[in-house]
Amino acid sequence: MLRGLRKASSNWLGKTIMAVVMGVLIVSFGIWGIADIFRGFGQSTVATIGHTEISINEFRQIYTDRLQQIGRQFGRPLTMDQARAFGFDRSVLQQMLAEAAMDEEARRLGLGQSDAETMRVIFDDPTFKGPNGAFDPQRFQAIIRNAGFTEQRYLADQRRVSLRHQIAGTISSGLETPNTMVDALSRFQNEQRSLEYIKLDQAQAGTIDPPSPEALGSYFDEHKAQFRAPEYRKISFVLVTPEEIGKWTDVSDEDAKKVFEQRRAQMGTPEKRQVQQMTFPTMEEAQAARARIASGEVNFDELAKERNLNPADLDLGLVTKSAILDPAVADAAFSLPTGEISEPIKGAFNVALVKVSAIQPGEQPTYESVAAEIKKEIAAERARSQVATLRDKMEDERGGGASVAEAAKKLGLMPVTIDAVDRAGRQPNGQPAPGIPLGLDVVAQSFNSDVGVDNEPISFRGGYVWYEVLGITPPRDRTLDEVKDQVEARWRDDEVAARLRAKAADLVKKLNEGGKLADEAAALGVKVETASNFKRDASLPGVPAGAIAAAFRTPKDSAGQTEGNGGSQWIVFRVTDVTVPPVDLASSDVKKLKDTLQRALNEEQTTAYVAKLEKDIGTSINEAAVAQVVGGNTQ
Repeated sequence: MLRGLRKASSNWLGKTIMAVVMGVLIVSFGIWGIADIFRGFGQSTVATIGHTEISINEFRQIYTDRLQQIGRQFGRPLTMDQARAFGFDRSVLQQMLAEAAMDEEARRLGLGQSDAETMRVIFDDPTFKGPNGAFDPQRFQAIIRNAGFTEQRYLADQRRVSLRHQIAGTISSGLETPNTMVDALSRFQNEQRSLEYIKLDQAQAGTIDPPSPEALGSYFDEHKAQFRAPEYRKISFVLVTPEEIGKWTDVSDEDAKKVFEQRRAQMGTPEKRQVQQMTFPTMEEAQAARARIASGEVNFDELAKERNLNPADLDLGLVTKSAILDPAVADAAFSLPTGEISEPIKGAFNVALVKVSAIQPGEQPTYESVAAEIKKEIAAERARSQVATLRDKMEDERGGGASVAEAAKKLGLMPVTIDAVDRAGRQPNGQPAPGIPLGLDVVAQSFNSDVGVDNEPISFRGGYVWYEVLGITPPRDRTLDEVKDQVEARWRDDEVAARLRAKAADLVKKLNEGGKLADEAAALGVKVETASNFKRDASLPGVPAGAIAAAFRTPKDSAGQTEGNGGSQWIVFRVTDVTVPPVDLASSDVKKLKDTLQRALNEEQTTAYVAKLEKDIGTSINEAAVAQVVGGNTQ
């Protein structure tokens, strides 16, 4: 549709017609109005609480910042769909509402904080302290500027935060964690169990004959949804990034050698020397000491002992020339042969004798060894200046109705077309779709689009990615003939799991009736294994987490069973010991636990208080505005 509008408005007649059409639309909106935009909440309001409004721009900025933070933690960007699935959008909105409610309450109570107190809080913040441990004004300005704050706005924000803390501290004041709760949780966390167990696998399942055609057909009909072909999409995209453009940029050896010569000093590994330095208060004393060494009366180490100097007082370590602070000492140390002792050196700080005991030669790369990397860097740097130009040209071509592939080819770029890809980024053969760089979420974006939609480009690695959906293959039920091998393999796996489950249940019954696990293991040809003194959160080699959890649900001397690895393995166990250590309320571990519980109680109390505030003050949410920011249909 958008492309059609673009084509229609590409000449003077089309532009005139489109101007008339848009004018009629604007007039009609002015007459009839638009729900939730020009009345009610207003175009720019996401939510109101009391007299406070949360603007759509404020919510968008905070939501985007938090989304990027989560993306950095995951190591890849989080899509809008994923964020909504995690409830991230509601979490951010609820936090903003809670803060607004506390601010409203602070105003109602008439709370305030002086500028001096606000500054004291900021000065005490370790975030703004420099290497010397004191408040660093330059660091403060840089940090708040990077966060998008002016100084006055940050001071106002910190004043609100401090008042919220005052209210929260008052609400939770006097709360004490009951020792009964600490005792119960400590016992729960520190309880230890031991068990003996055996593993049943396909060997214990016995021989499984191939299914009859009727049995396989019946199984397929019952599990047809598991073999359903997913929706596939044909997509096309083109990357306009410095890295991608740089691939097609030729860099001459002449240009690369210039850069190599400029960087030669920083490339490779510099020479290092093991240097010892003995200092003297005057030149005369240093000369006398040097004469004694030259005559053979003493050596360097013996002279150091006479002067009560430890080896650590002399040793500068294995250092580069630039690491020696005194230039005179550095020049002397890096001109001596191994084992030689310098003449007295008049340095910037004192007079010294220097000895070099070892030399580690530096390594300087040749141009040929680094030429490819240098050319790649030069190409990428040159390409950065081309990104903006190509972006404008791509937008012009797209505005003229060209497809992504057409526009790319016209500009000399290499489009990528994937004939069929599912939501997981796989082709019909199950292999990952080729040509998609790591970290580019073009598949998920394509499944949020449709055929013919003119999509906004994706920001990626300092550039842009244009994409479009060329076709959609809807999901469908596959026939048995298409997936016969998969169906038969799944049927066999289910048969194995069913047999192992039944055998495990039979073994548990025998053990609980007085049988011995060792006897049953010998009859099955498996060995008995043990695990001792583990806690609930233990991770034991070879023992599935499910078995550990099941062991803590089973009484001492009783048997139990649990699934092992994906149904192809089953665990049968007996709990041999249960130990609950006594609780020492004075121990450091219990004190830490008590502190954690205290924080949880304080947060719970504050959360309940804020919820009551929001109810009493009155809270309204503009769902349409929320959806505009986070995408989808938020309810």
